[in-house]
Amino acid sequence: MRGPLASTRGMEGIGAMKKWGLIATHAVVAATFIFLLQRYTLSASLESSLLWALTFAGCAAGLAYMQANR
Repeated sequence: MRGPLASTRGMEGIGAMKKWGLIATHAVVAATFIFLLQRYTLSASLESSLLWALTFAGCAAGLAYMQANR
């Protein structure tokens, strides 16, 4: 038989997966936005656009992580 804590441990795992999924989604959306802005609106080079996208993805992931741990 499973104890009463077995179900809460499973829920913690689901909550952690959801948190990391939201952080990853936030990073991907921010990277996509800044890449499209740089590349097509500001006519920046591909290398510059990718560098800015990577930078914004890291910042967005950091902010989302901080908010998730509040």
